[in-house]
Amino acid sequence: MAIKGKAKMRGDVVQVKVLMKHIMETGLRVDATTGEKIPAYHITEATCFWNDEEVFRTNLGPAVSKNPYLSFKIKGPQVGDTLNFTSIDSKGETDSGDFIVK
Repeated sequence: MAIKGKAKMRGDVVQVKVLMKHIMETGLRVDATTGEKIPAYHITEATCFWNDEEVFRTNLGPAVSKNPYLSFKIKGPQVGDTLNFTSIDSKGETDSGDFIVK
């Protein structure tokens, strides 16, 4: 997994855009060579923190496409502040990225 993103100040609101690189397997596809189901493997949760305070959280599931893109707005952070974005997948693996508000 890999997380890329940016956070831009728009008036008193920060627009956050995040791209999470992940294969997002549904668990419904069948491997063409073996005929066996490909196990489900997808991001289950994504969270954004500002000063160790949770400011955004969402649950995701197998219906979300490969390499999910999220966009959301939050109030509070100022230019120069750092936002930490983390994700957890169905195997318990985590990934995170830090974005400076511009």
